[in-house]
Amino acid sequence: MYGHARMKLFSCRASRQLAEEIAGELGIELGKSSVTKFSDGEFQPCFDESVRGDMVFIVQSTNPPAENLLELLLMIDAAKRASAYKVIAVIPYYGFARQDRKDRPRVSIGSKLSADLLSAAGVDRVITMDLHADQIQGFFNVPVDHLFGSAVFAPYIRNLNLKNLAVSAPDMGGSKRANAYSRHLHSEMVLCYKLRKKANLVEEISVIGEVEGRNIVIIDDMIDTAGTIVLAANMMKERGAKSIRAFATHPILSGNAVERINNSSLEELVVSDSIPLAVRSDKIKVLSIAGIFASTIRAVNTNQSISTSFVF
Repeated sequence: MYGHARMKLFSCRASRQLAEEIAGELGIELGKSSVTKFSDGEFQPCFDESVRGDMVFIVQSTNPPAENLLELLLMIDAAKRASAYKVIAVIPYYGFARQDRKDRPRVSIGSKLSADLLSAAGVDRVITMDLHADQIQGFFNVPVDHLFGSAVFAPYIRNLNLKNLAVSAPDMGGSKRANAYSRHLHSEMVLCYKLRKKANLVEEISVIGEVEGRNIVIIDDMIDTAGTIVLAANMMKERGAKSIRAFATHPILSGNAVERINNSSLEELVVSDSIPLAVRSDKIKVLSIAGIFASTIRAVNTNQSISTSFVF
């Protein structure tokens, strides 16, 4: 029993392994739930134990397919209807986050719609990590605890003891994140500028800054097709970089991304387990974020400060 309400942790199907690790860190059992499937593909989640008066935490990343988001919405609705005291959505990877503004006419703002859907389902709080755009926090009318992958990545980079370290962003949009790492690690910074003709296709890329003889660390919030990071890594290698590593919180890795990484100049790609890896590779190392989420969940449940969960 924590605080004034009992804490219970549940998982949807897409994040079961991470949820079990979080439960282990908390020293509790993962709550019992099940999903009834109908022959036409419809499904209905169900809590297999009472949640009346409980603080209910539901773990689910909302990466594609969209069924993952729908399952989370249905679980939130079920918890509210079962008289849970509070329902907190733990969303390690917040999907549709690239749709954070109207970047061209007649398009949806998917991340705002997702936030509205979660609110309509009855969520009381959201805990997430490395949103693609910081302003997404403002799309919610409930508290959002925004954690950072730097909590696991920064110690890993320090332990590498790399000389002549330089932090890089794969594009100008990531320069703020790279700058935070650069200041924290007391290193130089290198920027990449990319020209993109259409989504998921980078036409060309150029590097701003000195890379020769340096150990480069490329930082990003997500890696999808791996096109940008691989192009940047190969260009830096051509310019005389000593080594190139990439760190990305959310390993979407769609299409032939893993093959691209295996054939690239990258020494390793370090990711979190916010999304389960579909394909394994010797070049890809996974760091667990279960501990960070567990400490945040415990703090939220006991009304303690969670600022210690933020690194930068």
